[in-house]
Amino acid sequence: MFTEQQLKEAHGKVKTGADFPKYVNEIKQLGLLRYEFWVDNGRVIYYGDNGHKVKSDPKYPQIQIAENASPAQLQHTITIHQQGLTDFFTFCKEAAAAGVEKWVIDTQKMLCIYYDSAGNEMIAEPIPQII
Repeated sequence: MFTEQQLKEAHGKVKTGADFPKYVNEIKQLGLLRYEFWVDNGRVIYYGDNGHKVKSDPKYPQIQIAENASPAQLQHTITIHQQGLTDFFTFCKEAAAAGVEKWVIDTQKMLCIYYDSAGNEMIAEPIPQII
């Protein structure tokens, strides 16, 4: 089973959104099934087989999540981040402004699914598999 240290090491290699697919493929190899990233403070819950779960501490000070979700604004935020034009914290702030409460990375379906505060799916982005 994966450890928080292994996950941190893998995440430490991510410099921009362009690095994200390689990261997801690496953590999938560690046995991670999915994780939830909470935009308000950057805490993460990682899930593996047989109920294995690792929780991280918040990564940054509390940010406000917009009440009105805007999938169009989120799509723009994702696009520029994937092009490497924003750093991770900027991406988080812009996702919050678009109304994203959390995103879920599903390594089985290779999807990144963004949810608003009401639990509605905003966007489901395919994650390229690195071979």
